[in-house]
Amino acid sequence: MVKLYSLAVLHRSEQGSPQLLKAAYDLSSFGFFQRSSVQEFMAFTAKILTERTSAASRQSVKQGEYMCHIYVRADGLCCVLTADHEYPQRVAHTLLTKVLDDFAARVESSLWTEGNAACAAYSGLEASLAKYQNPREADALTKVQEELDETKIILHNTIEAVLQRGEKLDDLVSKSQGLSDASKMFYKTARKTNSCCNFG
Repeated sequence: MVKLYSLAVLHRSEQGSPQLLKAAYDLSSFGFFQRSSVQEFMAFTAKILTERTSAASRQSVKQGEYMCHIYVRADGLCCVLTADHEYPQRVAHTLLTKVLDDFAARVESSLWTEGNAACAAYSGLEASLAKYQNPREADALTKVQEELDETKIILHNTIEAVLQRGEKLDDLVSKSQGLSDASKMFYKTARKTNSCCNFG
């Protein structure tokens, strides 16, 4: 059965790192004690991929057992969807477009800042994450999909392919201020065992 794990909206300004504005997660398939670390890593990975995706472009990136689909608009508004490998890529990118259009219509661009109440109050992500667990729901989005057909989606085999030359995911994890010590330890253990949270 196909699965969506997270949907995140971020904003990337000309200077500075991407800010996570709002995210929704469905981590019911993970063990209870793993969920907070998995959630931290999905948010962490969303920021890395957003930072390294050109404006007005899309990517799909393999992350171990997961796929990350990213769309960065020309205005810096971004959406990242984490799904399993079975989830159709075209449907994923259609959903990203729909989410960002809806977010931009409901939250003024002057309010696209981390911790802003208007961004926090936006409720569309939870509903979209639940609705699009079934990719057949995308049938209603055929028109958007036709527009998408003209857009090239870059597919990367690994997250390392997205990183800048000389960068290593292990180094980014160890330097990250946004990950707790427990999550860093969880990442190291997952890397060694090549288990569910191998985000490399």
